[in-house]
Amino acid sequence: MPDERLSLIFTCCHPALATDAQVALTLRAVAALTTTEIARAFLVPERTMGQRLVRAKRKIRDAGVPFRVPPEHLLPERLDAVLAVLYLVFNEGYLGTSAGRLVRGDLCEEAIRLAKLLALLIPDEPEALSLLALMLFHDSRRAARIAADGSLILLEDQDRSLWNRERIAEGDRVLRRARGRGTYGLQAQIAAVHAHAEQPDETDWPRIVELYDQLVAISPSPVVELNRAAAVAMAAGPSEGLSLIDRIEGLDDYYLLHAARADLLRRGGRNLEAAASYRRAFALATNPVERAFFERRLAEVS
Repeated sequence: MPDERLSLIFTCCHPALATDAQVALTLRAVAALTTTEIARAFLVPERTMGQRLVRAKRKIRDAGVPFRVPPEHLLPERLDAVLAVLYLVFNEGYLGTSAGRLVRGDLCEEAIRLAKLLALLIPDEPEALSLLALMLFHDSRRAARIAADGSLILLEDQDRSLWNRERIAEGDRVLRRARGRGTYGLQAQIAAVHAHAEQPDETDWPRIVELYDQLVAISPSPVVELNRAAAVAMAAGPSEGLSLIDRIEGLDDYYLLHAARADLLRRGGRNLEAAASYRRAFALATNPVERAFFERRLAEVS
C-alpha cells in the first residue's frame, strides 16, 4: 500500500461485516466522521447509526476478526466498500452536515488524494477512475459555491468563470480512461455535462435525464429518483418534476426532497405550498449555511 490511510481503509473494510457496516465503521474509525455525519450519509437517524456501529464493533470482537492489510489478490472483494468510503468522505467535505461552513476543503482534498492513489494502485478499474473523475468535476465548482459572506450560491447562479478549468480538464482525462458505465461512471458523466455548460441555459438537460434513466436502471434508490426528478423539471418544466417527486417513497425526512419540492413550487408560482416545503426543509437541515438559505427563500415566498 502506498499510503497509510488508504491501507487502513482497506483493512477496516473487512468482508466479515456487511458492506454498509464496513463503510460506516471505516468512516468512524479512519475518516473520523462523527456518528451524526455518518447517519446523514446513510439517511438514517443518529440513534440507529450509533446502534449499527456498536453491533459492528461487537461482531468484530466476538469473531476475533484479524485486522491486517489484505494481500493484493483480495483487494477486489473490498473495493466497493472502499469506493463508498471515499465517496462519502468527499460528500461530507462538499456539503458539511453541521459545520459552521458549507464546504470542508480538507475532506474534499483528502478524498481526491486517496482516490488518485487508488487509481494508481488499481489502474484498470473503471469505477475507481470514474469516482476520481466525479470528485474532480464537483470540486472544480468549490470556489463558486460560496459568496463572500459565506452564504450558499446555487449551481444556476454561480459565476462560472470561477470554476477550476484545470480540474475539469483533469476530470475529462480520467473519465476517458475509465470508460465506465457503472454507478460512479454515470454520475461522472452527469457531472461532466454540467462542467461543460458555459452558461446555465446551455446545460444539456435531456442528456442528463437520459443518464439518470440509466443510473436508475442499475442502481435504483429514492435519492437517485429525486435527482432524476429535478433534471426532468429542468428539461420539461416544474410540474413534470413535481409529479415525479410526489411519487417518491422513503424520503419524508430527507431535507433535500422538501427543498427540491419547494423550489419547483416556487418556480410554478405556488408560493403558499412552497413556503410549507421550505419550512420542512429548514426544520430537517443541519448545516447553518443551508438553513440560512432556506430562511431567505421562505421570506421570498411568504
